Amino acid sequence: MTSDTKEVAIELLPLIRVYKDGAVERLEGTPIVPPSPDQDPETGVSSKDVTISENPSISARLYLPKLTTHNQNQKFPILVYFHGGGFCIESAFSSLYHCYLGNLVSQINVVVVSVEYRLAPEHPLPAAYEDCWAALQWVASQSAGNDKEPWLINNGDFERIFIGGDSAGGNIVHNIAMRAGVESLPCGVKVLGAYLVHPYFWSSKPIGSESKEVHEKSLPSLVWNFAYPSVTGGVDNPMINPEGPGAPSLAGLGCDRLLVCVAGKDLIRDRGVWYVDMVRKSGWKGEIELFEVEGEDHVFHIFNIETENAKAMAKRLASFIFK
Repeated sequence: MTSDTKEVAIELLPLIRVYKDGAVERLEGTPIVPPSPDQDPETGVSSKDVTISENPSISARLYLPKLTTHNQNQKFPILVYFHGGGFCIESAFSSLYHCYLGNLVSQINVVVVSVEYRLAPEHPLPAAYEDCWAALQWVASQSAGNDKEPWLINNGDFERIFIGGDSAGGNIVHNIAMRAGVESLPCGVKVLGAYLVHPYFWSSKPIGSESKEVHEKSLPSLVWNFAYPSVTGGVDNPMINPEGPGAPSLAGLGCDRLLVCVAGKDLIRDRGVWYVDMVRKSGWKGEIELFEVEGEDHVFHIFNIETENAKAMAKRLASFIFK
């Protein structure tokens, strides 16, 4: 072996490679882009970055709808968003999520707080869960009106707080909603609704159309064990398998409404349907809706924001938020 060839310790294709010297190479993900504080020329949406915590390092990108003389004093719903990427790639500041959320805000007029949480393997789970809970607490604390974030204070409606995310972010949404059912948020703030898009759930036993032969070596199994190596119960831990051993009742979900979206060609499509069935059987008192888009793959609406099906997803979210 030559001196300039580094030895690979873990390879999780197509996402990430970790070398024996500790170096991490992210094989997927999109470049970091700056915010648009003076309105994006295409969407009219303004965005800026804020620091939530120095230690641990938690930040967010805020998005504000285009303000006019008619709506400049309007209070918009607040969507606290958790990006996807298997807990190990992507960013709230990436071009992919900047384009997606800027476009979404231009369509449905919400204030978005897109959370930059710490990633595995440098920061294994539960770091991401802790960061996202801290971010939601920070948002709730702004309702006192004496903190530093004017976009939330002036234009955010703290009676209409939603949490949302895709893939691993959808998994985070579930776990944050469960925590909100047990722990209070600052200033008596409540989560009104939760939006789970193609949520990442799994278990040791395959369900539906999942392959029995390669289940243990499938990407969802490998990603979970990579992102949370110390977890008890592996893929049957309640954070990834909501009906795993010792899982708390889903009747304890701390919100009033749930919207779960699945895509017909998605590897984890059946998990979203499974989750909806579990919540319905749990005795949870809220309203749950399932929205399926046939013929589409995992998080298609983020990679292709201009398609008719992606626009249908945005309309469905709007009807959920403004119900």
